[in-house]
Amino acid sequence: MANHHRSPSSWDRNALIEGRHACMEALEEGVPLSRALVSEGDAALTKIVRKLGAAGVLIEHVPRSKLDQLSSHGAHQGIICETAPYSYAALADIVTRSGSGDALVVVLDHITDEGNFGAIVRSAEVVGAAGVVIAKARSASVGSGAYKTSAGAVSHIPIARVANIASTLQVLKEAHFWTVAASEHADRDVWHTPFGGRIAVVMGSEDAGISRIVLENCDFVCSLPQRGKVESLNVAQAATVMCYEWLRRISVAGDD
Repeated sequence: MANHHRSPSSWDRNALIEGRHACMEALEEGVPLSRALVSEGDAALTKIVRKLGAAGVLIEHVPRSKLDQLSSHGAHQGIICETAPYSYAALADIVTRSGSGDALVVVLDHITDEGNFGAIVRSAEVVGAAGVVIAKARSASVGSGAYKTSAGAVSHIPIARVANIASTLQVLKEAHFWTVAASEHADRDVWHTPFGGRIAVVMGSEDAGISRIVLENCDFVCSLPQRGKVESLNVAQAATVMCYEWLRRISVAGDD
């Protein structure tokens, strides 16, 4: 196949999957792949190249030195696949999907770790959230890591990227969502916070937490109760608890 002459610096490394096993696993799990860079003359890659080609993935044979330049850890084994660009939803799509009854939207205020991001998307999808909202800048986005850590959930739930989280909360309020910030510094815990019905739960960044302007646009702030000595759960674990507390509340309300 023809070489498209893209320099290593022009590739989005978050979209790259390295190694024979990882590339084959991605193909089998339905991760959308746009192209595969394959080391020239490597006969050991014939089988996987045939399978990738049959799936419609563009095959590009390149010098091994190019793979070395692209590789993040030097273990590419002669093949690197690039995931296809993710199609983000509009915020309006999520609002429409939420309908008029009970609904959950998970809003991430500059979560930067792709693993945490993927894990949160997985939890949101499992409980039936209407969607996930992330910031366009200084945030993890949907790449190869998010496909893996979300167990493919990024393909099954709308994810919207927005320029301003605070103004997004106002839009959600207009759609009759209560906005709830999760913060370990809150005066009350989630058990004693209104958390059923239409809820937009806001999770803050790993280091800075939720920004002041975003907090000011939330209706409630709550924490997770704890008895142990560790400071707190990480953001992905905390988001999972919040998602399931919402599901528990609407389930209990439905049984009444």
